[in-house]
Amino acid sequence: MTAPTLPRGPVMADVAGLVLTAEERQRLCHPAVGGVILFRRNYASREQITALVAQIKALRQPELVVAVDHEGGRVQRFIDGFTRLPAMRALGEVWDAHGQAAAQAQAEQVGWVLAAELRACGVDLSFTPVLDLDWGCCAVIGNRSFHADSHVVTDLALALQRGLQKGGMKACGKHFPGHGFVAGDSHHTLPEDRRSLDELWEDDLLPFEHLSEAGMAAVMPAHVVYPQVDSEPAGFSAVWLQQVLREELGFNGVIFSDDLTMEGASMAGDIRARAARAFAAGCDIVLVCNKPAWVDALLQDFAAPPNPQLAARWQFMAGSGEPSEFAALLQTPEFQAAQAQVAALASCVDVAGGVKVGEAF
Repeated sequence: MTAPTLPRGPVMADVAGLVLTAEERQRLCHPAVGGVILFRRNYASREQITALVAQIKALRQPELVVAVDHEGGRVQRFIDGFTRLPAMRALGEVWDAHGQAAAQAQAEQVGWVLAAELRACGVDLSFTPVLDLDWGCCAVIGNRSFHADSHVVTDLALALQRGLQKGGMKACGKHFPGHGFVAGDSHHTLPEDRRSLDELWEDDLLPFEHLSEAGMAAVMPAHVVYPQVDSEPAGFSAVWLQQVLREELGFNGVIFSDDLTMEGASMAGDIRARAARAFAAGCDIVLVCNKPAWVDALLQDFAAPPNPQLAARWQFMAGSGEPSEFAALLQTPEFQAAQAQVAALASCVDVAGGVKVGEAF
């Protein structure tokens, strides 16, 4: 049976288990859907996840883009059969102990291993790197951040981006314009960062500026309010997304909303209102995770917002190279040496409660 031809829509949804149900197949063939995000609950083995991704991609043409939060440390959805990735702070610690060159080399290796292992299973994108600074007050960010110094974060994120590209994957910087200064977790509350725009330009915005200049493909804004800049959370703010990100930073890639089911998005109303406000602010694609009934409510009578660049932006996020090429790469001595080096950076501290960040069980 020939897969139907459907342009990718502006909604990224998820699935419940290890294989697609008939209901999920129908949902993912809705014209509004353009991608799928996977979680820990979707993973049993490399063979199983490869088969699930193949099922998803066989549904329609062009293929749905498949993504996952696979940063390393506390946020690594697929573990057994994958290299255990370090928290990004481990790379900052290499910088502090051994200097810039050593840390950049390690960061590039991490990006390469992260991307190639996912591409071997057909996954297109990991929502990484975290560009938030570690100000020491945000537990949900914490060691997901490379460092407290914006210049160190920038250099290590650029190196990680080079490794991702080598592994057939684009980078998605998050959480614009910076989530590291607030104490609250936007999965459960709506935090406020009361700094001025000038203060944010001095530190938190610098990694986003430099990675954008270096071709970063995508950005995910924070569900955080910066009241001295705008009364709306960044993901619902045209000031942040159109004025600062698009115009002042010159970013021309994809803007993904963070998950619209998070508590930090609740001020925008029900799921239809949340999506409408995210699109109006400048998001290209919205994520709706862990609540399939909300996806169905959004898709009912869905009217896609005008976005003549959506098809090109989706295609830009699709992984490069064939999964079979990366599966062969995984068997080479060079790659296996890189896996060993990356695994040596990880520690048991990284996994403490980690997969629960943004995960529903």
